[in-house]
This record gives sequence, C-alpha cells and structure tokens, in this order.
Amino acid sequence: MAGMLLTRIPPPSLRFVVRSMWAAEPGPAGALPHPAPRREHVLPTGDMHLVFRLSDTPLRLFADPDDSTGWTVGHAMVGGARSAFYAREVAAPTASVGAQLRPGAAWALFGMPASALAERHTPLDALWGGAAGDALDLLQGLRMPSARLDALEALLVRRLAQRPLALHPAVARGLRGIADGTPVRDLVRASGYSHRHFASLFKEAAGLAPKRLQRVLRFQRLLATAPGIVPWVELALALGYSDQSHCIREFGDIAGMSPEAYRRAAPSAPNHVCVDRSTSSKTSRPGGIRIAPTPLHRGPPHDRP
Repeated sequence: MAGMLLTRIPPPSLRFVVRSMWAAEPGPAGALPHPAPRREHVLPTGDMHLVFRLSDTPLRLFADPDDSTGWTVGHAMVGGARSAFYAREVAAPTASVGAQLRPGAAWALFGMPASALAERHTPLDALWGGAAGDALDLLQGLRMPSARLDALEALLVRRLAQRPLALHPAVARGLRGIADGTPVRDLVRASGYSHRHFASLFKEAAGLAPKRLQRVLRFQRLLATAPGIVPWVELALALGYSDQSHCIREFGDIAGMSPEAYRRAAPSAPNHVCVDRSTSSKTSRPGGIRIAPTPLHRGPPHDRP
C-alpha cells in the first residue's frame, strides 16, 4: 500500500499568511524496504515553512558534500526563506505535517522578522518554547492526515489571533512587483523610500532581499517551464537571463548542480533531487555532482524539511 499525501488551501482566515498546507503519511511498515540513508538537495522557493516530523527520524542537515556527520535540527522546526539549496538526509519514509508561509508570517506567528530566520532551520521550541512540544505531541497523537491538517489549521488560527499580520504597504506592493518581474529599482522608486530603507523593510517581511527573492522566483519559473522539452537557451532568454551562460551559472549557484544534471535526474518533485555525494567535494563545480537515478523522496513541490 502506498503512502498518502494531502494538500490543502488554507481557509480565508489564514490565507494571507499561509500559502498551502500538507500532510504526508508513509505506507505501512514493511510495505517497502527502507532505503539506505541518502542525501537530497532541497531547492528554494523563496517561502518559509513550518514543519512537524511525526515519525522517529529527526531532520538531519549537512554543510557540504564532505560533511559526513551533519547535525540534527529536531522534529518541529521553521525552515526560513533561502536563496540556495540545502542538503538533508533522506532515509525511511516520514510522517509529517506543515505549512508553506507567505511573507509577513514570521512576525505574526513567531514574533520576529523573517530575516532573522532566513537561510537556516530553527527548532520551533526556540521560538514557541514549551508550546512547540505541546503542538508536536498533539499532532503525533492523531492518526489521520486530515485530522492533523485540521489541528495545525486551528493552531495557526490561535497563534495569529495573538499577533495579527501587519504587512507594510510598500512591501505588499513590492512583493507584487517582484512576482511580476518588475525591476527592483522601479519598485524602490515607487515606494518613495531610499534603496536601503526599502530593502530593509522587504527583508524583514520576506526574509530575502528583493533581488535575491526575484532571482529565486525566476529560478522557480525556469523549473516550471518544461525544462525537459524546451532547450535551455530558449528558456534562458524567455525568462530574462542575459544569455545561456548566465542561466547555467545561476542554476548551479541555486541548485548545486547544472541544468543538464537536473534534467537527467528527472525528479518527481521539482524541488527535491537526490544526490550521490561519492563523486562530489567542497571544491566540486555544481555540474560535477552525480544524481541518483531514482529520487527517494516524493513529497510536494516545495522545500519542506
């Protein structure tokens, strides 16, 4: 019997803070052999994520291809907005539930700017104290993914009531412009603020500076535009890269591999690519990473831990 993945659009009361919610449940023990631990590049979407891992296996991350030890984050965490991939361990299938969060959610749900959580994973107990453990216990006690989604939804509604979202109007306009590909200089001019002030307001809400977020969103459009069919050079020009070399260079910086390596991997979830670290090192070029032929993780298309 295969595992189960449920996704949900949040209710109107959460929709301006939460982009989507999901719950994953692996198949019954013994249905499939547990693979040996492997590593996976999780590619950035520009969003922040709140995740509860409900199985025994905590999240383990690695600093670089030569890091054989890594470090454990835990079972409940916030994955901040990132401008490049991170590497995690993938072993036995894991039950989990989480939410993909919109800019501004960090203030509303965690009481701090998104910039303080960006480019890293933060254990949830560092933000919520004992309430993080209570939430994890509650979710672990529920057996159905739908019930876990209901419980997480109720939890976020209660949290939001304590500190309602207040997104600066200039940031809200800037986010719309970033998504549309408007040049950052035009957004700064329209805001009426200096470049430094606008960038500071933007990072507090979104976690990333405007140009970095725009870079990640363009990368995501690249992944979504049939890269297995359309030649890379055509995609590069259509999406605003200066040339094919620019596209390949940015792809390597963000994904940790070349576009062709990504294409050969053909991951079932666009932002999750298993890698074989045996042929890579700290000094390897991104294109030198060998891609596992079959991705082990088949989660939803975002960078959930």
